[in-house]
Amino acid sequence: MKKWIMVILLFTALAGGTEDGVNASITYDHATWLWNPWMIVNDEEGILDFLESKELNKVYLQIDRNISASIYQSFIEKSSAKGMEIYALDGAPGWAAPKGYVNQDQMMAWLGSYQEEASPQQKFSGVHLDVEPYLYSGWNSKRAATVKSYQALLLRAKNSAENLNLPLEADMPFWFDEISYNNIYGKGLLAEWVIAGTDGVTIMAYRDSAALITDFVSREIEWAGRYSKRLVVGVETGETSEGDAISFFEEGETYMNDQLGKVKAYYENQAGFHGTAVHHVGSWMMIRP
Repeated sequence: MKKWIMVILLFTALAGGTEDGVNASITYDHATWLWNPWMIVNDEEGILDFLESKELNKVYLQIDRNISASIYQSFIEKSSAKGMEIYALDGAPGWAAPKGYVNQDQMMAWLGSYQEEASPQQKFSGVHLDVEPYLYSGWNSKRAATVKSYQALLLRAKNSAENLNLPLEADMPFWFDEISYNNIYGKGLLAEWVIAGTDGVTIMAYRDSAALITDFVSREIEWAGRYSKRLVVGVETGETSEGDAISFFEEGETYMNDQLGKVKAYYENQAGFHGTAVHHVGSWMMIRP
């Protein structure tokens, strides 16, 4: 009997322990978008205090080439000391246009120069793209061509990021699992392709209840686990006219945190789930407690 108990214990250890310990070694992302980098120009200390008060460990920080690199260097060095990773954020719907990659190339060139000049404590930890090709005019008039152009853009970004020794992440709406493609990149669903081709995805699951969020991201989390990629679930705090179920603006932060806790509890034992993100610093600062 003792022999069999030892065998079972050994098997359990090799398999990763109990279900509660499946992701015990994972540090979950608690992230946000900082779209207005002039906020750190005008009030670096205040922004750092806000981010620290929310116990964030990851920030997607918009790149504005009109802002001095020294501003980014100072902010990243101070935020890194507080345990935060800063990812270079950029993107626009027009990047999915036939020659939209020029804008991405310019951003990557800036980032390359920045990384060369920055100290280890001042460097960006990764690249985070928010392109949203469905807002580009060609999405409705030339869907297949726009999807293909978007795929080419992400592959180009992956190559550029690898040359900088940085991981590439991308934002993606929850409904990309309904968009199909059939082109030189193969055949399938766009959501799975994006997850497989990047190092991580933040899925814009913009709904105000854990029940809806967990339902909308289930396929994406399964794919992220299959391809050993990081999937972060993002939610909205901004005021919107798109409907009452989109944002936590009306319900407030306490309710949002409760729902995010439920999302984490629901998915924390699935390999693809790597945390949550709140969109975005500007609106988060404005919602009620």
